[in-house]
Amino acid sequence: MRRNARLKNHQSKTLSDKIILYCGIGVVLLAIIVFALLMYSKNLNEDVKNSTMTLEQMANIAGNNTSNTQSASTQIGKSVEESEKENSTNTQNITSNTNSTNSTSDTANTTRNNVITTNSITSAKQNTPSNTTNTTSTKQETKETTEPKKELSFAKPVEGDIVREFAKDNLIYSETLKEWTTHMGIDIKADKTTVVKAAEAGTVKSIKNDPRYGLTIVVDHGDGFQTVYSNLLTSEFVVEGEEIEKGQSLGTVGNTAVFEIADEPHLHFEILKDSIPQDPSIYIK
Repeated sequence: MRRNARLKNHQSKTLSDKIILYCGIGVVLLAIIVFALLMYSKNLNEDVKNSTMTLEQMANIAGNNTSNTQSASTQIGKSVEESEKENSTNTQNITSNTNSTNSTSDTANTTRNNVITTNSITSAKQNTPSNTTNTTSTKQETKETTEPKKELSFAKPVEGDIVREFAKDNLIYSETLKEWTTHMGIDIKADKTTVVKAAEAGTVKSIKNDPRYGLTIVVDHGDGFQTVYSNLLTSEFVVEGEEIEKGQSLGTVGNTAVFEIADEPHLHFEILKDSIPQDPSIYIK
């Protein structure tokens, strides 16, 4: 009897040990599976976070590009503010010299008028027909020298392939925005710091940092035509209000356009007629 009781106790103890062992193995396997799932979920979240560009990050990138633009503009050439100061100084000097000359001339005229009193009336009467004749002659010369209106002929502002066409009535895919959108100009591929030249003679209307297309120069050519040069790195060659010739240097190619920042460096070029975007490919010769 005792032997049977001992045998039963031994078998019961062995069974309990096996159950505890199996439970321990099950808990360890479950812990390993949970840990593996947590690590996989963490890696997946990091991949999604790294592959997503938020609007705040795009704004920060645009801010850094603007900072680089200002730095490059300072190193390569004079800034717009320095040019305006120089022009203002030159204007003041010219005005001062002109006033001085006019003052001297007025003094001489006053002295001469005080000496010549009696003959002034007679001289004025004698000179009246001559002055009338000269005025008529000047008007005729002005009419004869009036030139016919010059026809505008736009040149390519930089040499390179057109990597994105004009798309006003259809949509094209934007790598930066990750969506289909219109495109009111053409993108001409060019390396950074490539010099951008005026497509036609005109007047620099504005130089600004556009929130979508970065550093931008607008040139007015008259007759309702304007050209727009965007995604620039610098604009140190011209100032606002300056009259420029066709082919004159305006700035350099960069990558400051937030809406096209995922693309390679290029010039975003537009032609406007009465403020309506036109296909530049039709006008470029």
